[in-house]
Amino acid sequence: MATTNGRSPRSEGRTCPKQQGESDISESDSKVILMHPEMAVRTIKSADAAQMSAEDVQYTLGADFHRGLTHEEAARRRKIHGHNDFEINEEEPLWKKYLGQFKDPLIMLLLASAFISICMRQFDDAVSITVAIIIVVTVAFVQEYRSEKSLEELTKLMPPSCHCVREDKLKVFLARDLVPGDTVHLSVGDRVPADVRLFEAVDLQIDESSFTGETEPSTKFTFPQKLAGNSGVANKKNIAFMGTLVRCGRGKGIVIGTGENSEFGEIFKMMQGEEAPKTPLQKNMGLLGKQLSFYSFCIIGLIMLLGWLQGRKMLDMFTVGVSLAVAAIPEGLPIVVTVTLALGVMRMAKRNAIVKKLPIVETLGCVNVICSDKTGTLTKNEMTVTSVVTADGIIAEVTGVGYNSEGMVYVEGAEADKHLHASIWQIGEVGCLCNNAEIRTEQLLGQPTEGALVAFGMKLGLFRVQSHYERLDEIPFSSEKKWMAVKCAPRNKEVLSHSRFSRLQVKATEEYFMKGAIEQVLQQCVTYNSRGTAIPLSEKQLAEYYHNAQLMGRAGLRVLAMARGPALGKLTFVGMVGIIDPPRPGVAESIMTLQGGGVHIKMVTGDSEDTAIAIGSRLGLYAQGSQAMSGEEIEKIDIMQLSHRIHSVSVFYRTSPRHKLKIVKAVQANGDIVCMTGDGVNDAVALKTADIGVAMGKVGTDVCKEAADMILVDDDFFTIMSAIEEGKSIFYNIKNFVRFQLSTSIAALSLIALSTMSGLPNPLNAMQILWINIIMDGPPAQSLGVEPVDKDVVRKPPRSIKDSIITKSLLGNILMSAVIIVSGTLWVFHREMMDNIITPRDTTMTFTCFVFFDMFNALSSRSQTKSILKIGLFTNRVFLYAVGGSIIGQLLVIYFPPLQRVFQTEALGFEDIVLLVALTSTVFIASEVKKLIQNIQSKPYEQVKIDEFDYV
Repeated sequence: MATTNGRSPRSEGRTCPKQQGESDISESDSKVILMHPEMAVRTIKSADAAQMSAEDVQYTLGADFHRGLTHEEAARRRKIHGHNDFEINEEEPLWKKYLGQFKDPLIMLLLASAFISICMRQFDDAVSITVAIIIVVTVAFVQEYRSEKSLEELTKLMPPSCHCVREDKLKVFLARDLVPGDTVHLSVGDRVPADVRLFEAVDLQIDESSFTGETEPSTKFTFPQKLAGNSGVANKKNIAFMGTLVRCGRGKGIVIGTGENSEFGEIFKMMQGEEAPKTPLQKNMGLLGKQLSFYSFCIIGLIMLLGWLQGRKMLDMFTVGVSLAVAAIPEGLPIVVTVTLALGVMRMAKRNAIVKKLPIVETLGCVNVICSDKTGTLTKNEMTVTSVVTADGIIAEVTGVGYNSEGMVYVEGAEADKHLHASIWQIGEVGCLCNNAEIRTEQLLGQPTEGALVAFGMKLGLFRVQSHYERLDEIPFSSEKKWMAVKCAPRNKEVLSHSRFSRLQVKATEEYFMKGAIEQVLQQCVTYNSRGTAIPLSEKQLAEYYHNAQLMGRAGLRVLAMARGPALGKLTFVGMVGIIDPPRPGVAESIMTLQGGGVHIKMVTGDSEDTAIAIGSRLGLYAQGSQAMSGEEIEKIDIMQLSHRIHSVSVFYRTSPRHKLKIVKAVQANGDIVCMTGDGVNDAVALKTADIGVAMGKVGTDVCKEAADMILVDDDFFTIMSAIEEGKSIFYNIKNFVRFQLSTSIAALSLIALSTMSGLPNPLNAMQILWINIIMDGPPAQSLGVEPVDKDVVRKPPRSIKDSIITKSLLGNILMSAVIIVSGTLWVFHREMMDNIITPRDTTMTFTCFVFFDMFNALSSRSQTKSILKIGLFTNRVFLYAVGGSIIGQLLVIYFPPLQRVFQTEALGFEDIVLLVALTSTVFIASEVKKLIQNIQSKPYEQVKIDEFDYV
């Protein structure tokens, strides 16, 4: 609701004196403004507006500070400038999104196979391939559609409403209806709805961390500034920027830029101009499609050549060759890839991570560099008291992060006692009384530093200390004085007698409470508190306090000193606190694990060098010998020069959106896969350009979520480690499936091709081949895609994007399994055909032999490097059900009369089954022996490989 003087209910009850620089513009002054039509079409860049007086801005925009625009004029300007929002590309209709799934190279290869099958009247193959294609694109479409819908629940593109003056009345309406020249009122808790040139600022402080990364809010004034050539958002002190948050005070301003003409819009346009790169899996699947196409043409050419040499009809040989080539293309592969990725996306959703595109999950397995924003990502963007030093020498540590009561105060490792360590409670009381902030349900109303003091008081149990005192006077903080003081009196006489600090000798009932820079506070002190007694300050004590403050400052802490007493100049020093925006719980451990797995972490922030290095040190990113680089240094060098230096830099400070984009491109120039995490507007462009953009769901800005590929709903950095683990596992599962399917496919093709070229009868009939094809692409194959995550995989270095799915090692395993299967099956076929007559028993033995080989081959394909004894026989229950169901189906085909007639089989004896099991298990035994030998040979090199990636 609108309130008088532009103040919201949240700011009622707070009065602040007018600051220097506040503009006094009378009603009469505003009447001379001319509303020329040509003036109304202009907008003003923030850099220009900052250097102009408020009156000049008013004249240039043809506006009126007090009366505002008329509805007609606002409507006219809206036609020229458009709504105060962003023209996001129109959403594609669902049918277009669905058809877009067919662009995958492997899908196009399968479509070509289906078309050839129809031309050759092999309608059963055409139908099976078409069904496979429909399943793949439908699963991918549904999963991505669900992710987009989940994202929509998080996304709100603009602040919903604002306080604006129209026709001399303060009104509340949607921010998207603002136009240049509108007069906007701002108060505590408001989101700034557009870029605004301030003409009134009363104790106004605005949180610009989403742009700058600075945790401390920016103090605003109204007089013109002289700006350097490339001044950023942080230097424009008379401008309030769209999307920033009012932390303290109130203000009024004139809208100078809306939508894409705002600073927010500039970043949005940069983001729109950047294209998201293709994922490594998309590149790999494209390469695999090309490889399979090449191998298919080779098969056709080889068979036609052999047929020509044997004098057979070329058309017949071409038909056989094409049939085999079509059969060689694994139509089940896209299904497995899609289902595996979809399951990964669903598992990530359970871990509070929304993945917008399926291939993104696997790409995380390739990430070898994470460039993480500090404020709001590695930290909570909530200032917290972490250290306390009392005037009588007690040193305490404070746990917990953020604006809440969670956390404890410890002295020498033990919980602080309010009787033994009363001095700590005294500091907490001063911090709570000399304070204008308020915390409601973990939401801060006020300045972050004051919020940290309130949270510290809450941890000490000082929830209602302010209600015991009446504030009589306030001397507000200013950047010149660097201190704040309040004069308070107890609401009743019992307060002093019941106070835990009544031993302090305070004769008057009225008392001053002061906080600020230690130099300024100590100038007002004549005594210090020692166990409840005021003792005169000595040079030795002063030197000790300055030394303690210096140590805290070197650790990146902001030091606030506290004092209390009957009058300014006669105060008693009670101690000091160290405040910082500390790392989130568990982040340091996640970083250590990621670094151990070969992932390099780089911190990118807009903060100062001292703060950046302090947080980097706490997280294990910055150690002795490490390097830090400023945005100014980045500005002076090109991307290639930066790419040569970036390997040794772990902390980047004072960075802008362009610097972050440059860092990402420099990492990519080295051939690395980079994951960029962030929460602010200033992160959006880099998030879109990075191979993986990760946004924070709770504190992340809307443009940031729009640009990201993955969103952490709970803002937990640990989820990234889980996602990388998931990504690595998915790729290994896909390789396992490829090994199984290609080895089975090659074996089946070789069996038929060898028989055909040797002039032998076909060992398998059409129905038996169809059954084998179902197993090859069906449940046993699909179950390999849901193999549980191997916990050791996170410690392995990221895979190279240059690695193809089909590597030499994998090809060796495929060929070994195929040779064993073909050899064993041909041996059984030859053994059963000793009488040179093909009987149902002969084909049944051969058919069952091949199927059993398939089952043991699937078992050996569950891992490329680990024995089945190590991964566990029962860890993948889906696989057991699939193989068990396939074996039962095979036994029904052999022993169930109706199926015997369909598949032309006959019942086998117990000895036959034992013989086949013993023979077909050789493919599994050979694979296990090979894994054992490889593991023995690789052990001496494992430690060397780990050491190569073990650095900060």
